[in-house]
Amino acid sequence: PSMYIKNKELPSNSNEMAQFQEVMRQQLESSMHAELEKLLGTAKGAKAEVSKKDFEGFRKLFHRFLQVKGPSVEWSKINRPPEDSIQPYDKIKAKGLPDNIADSLNKLVVVKLNGGLGTSMGCKGPKSLISVRNENTFLDLTVKQIEHLNKTYNADVPLVLMNSFNTDEDTKKILQKYTHHRVKIHTFNQSRYPRINKESLLPVAKDMAMTGENADVWYPPGHGDIYASFFNSGLLEQLIAEGKEYIFVSNIDNLGATVDLYILNHLVSQPNGKRCEFIMEVTDKTRADVKGGTLIQYDGKLRLLEIAQVPKAHVDEFKSVSKFKIFNTNNLWISLSAIKRLQEQNAMDMEIIVNPKTLDGDLNVIQLETAVGAAIKCFDNALGINVPRSRFLPVKTTSDLLLVMSNLYSLEAGSLTMSERREFPTTPHVKLGSSFTKVQEYLTRFESIPDMLELDHLTVSGDVTFGKHVSLKGTVIIIANHGDRIDIPAGSMLENKIVSGNLRILDH
Repeated sequence: PSMYIKNKELPSNSNEMAQFQEVMRQQLESSMHAELEKLLGTAKGAKAEVSKKDFEGFRKLFHRFLQVKGPSVEWSKINRPPEDSIQPYDKIKAKGLPDNIADSLNKLVVVKLNGGLGTSMGCKGPKSLISVRNENTFLDLTVKQIEHLNKTYNADVPLVLMNSFNTDEDTKKILQKYTHHRVKIHTFNQSRYPRINKESLLPVAKDMAMTGENADVWYPPGHGDIYASFFNSGLLEQLIAEGKEYIFVSNIDNLGATVDLYILNHLVSQPNGKRCEFIMEVTDKTRADVKGGTLIQYDGKLRLLEIAQVPKAHVDEFKSVSKFKIFNTNNLWISLSAIKRLQEQNAMDMEIIVNPKTLDGDLNVIQLETAVGAAIKCFDNALGINVPRSRFLPVKTTSDLLLVMSNLYSLEAGSLTMSERREFPTTPHVKLGSSFTKVQEYLTRFESIPDMLELDHLTVSGDVTFGKHVSLKGTVIIIANHGDRIDIPAGSMLENKIVSGNLRILDH
């Protein structure tokens, strides 16, 4: 890395250059090692042991980061996955369910990725504690779904939450309210890694503290960290000892990620020699999903290709819906014994995502991350299943929140399903402007959530409020100019309408 070399003559031939780069790498690694040891020296008590394990993982990641040369894929080696490596969901479902599906459920653990904060939606604390429907939070809905499964099939499916240092304390406080529910709940923590200075490639942290000037020098290293932190926590071993065989992993904000009995049955009914160790649920791309990771065949293995790995010249090709037809929903079914084997063999290999950030005081840092789905290439007999779009219902913005709070969906036993009264199964396209970004502000702008059963497209921009019992149909575009305000009157029905300018309804 030449930008870290000051006032030195660069070697002229390629052999010398390679040696020179190797020396530089070793110097950077030993500097990093010394800094990490210094930091560990400031850790206290039981936390010191946890931090030591975290730093071992970080060291491996940093070592790999220094080895990487250029893009992690050669575009010419990318092939479409073989026909049988991505199965249509209908084919899996057609096999039906055996009478003893409860036995299969007893081999399952549900894992929710719960490391994220609600900051992008203007909320403090864990995202999973935001109310999404009838006062139910993401976490409430998850617990209700699993409790319903356990009661219906007289099964014992536990819930495991992967928290981060950002969400652990608040989540644990809330968990007390579920003690009388029929769900065993376990938690473990993601690693805590140091953000590194983009120039020096050394940690920004001065000690192990997490507050004050050290508040933003740590980060949870992406959900690819699940394998190591789950393994290190001892929980993975404990669950295997209890007879559990598979985990179903998903993002806690994906309300479509419910336990699917047909996929579970497919997993457990494979013959022993052909046991499938990893299933990735994928779904058809629409124009809204052009950035989603896709499955490819590469070096004879099924592999996840993310937009960050694509050489710039090929980004448009990657986004095309015709060449890469499906994307990863991040609903994954993974064998526990396979995770254990790969961790013990140190054989878990995931591409590194370099995520640049700017901290206060304009300090440029990078954080090294990995993605859970990228490990698909390490597992035996991995499979993609092309599932219906309904299994991908993420709530990332208040626009998504409006959809799931509306009458488009009905709620039963913690699961959201598209209302039967909607005539076509596609989800409307909703774009709410910046006045709606924060959940609190968004809620004040709707006296009640509009009827959206016949909506195709909604765009709202500027200072707009909605009265009670508004009905939106077809394409509705509402744009309040700067300084103006639009109040949509109670009981209005807007069908294929553009509303602009200034419409203020005053009570007198």
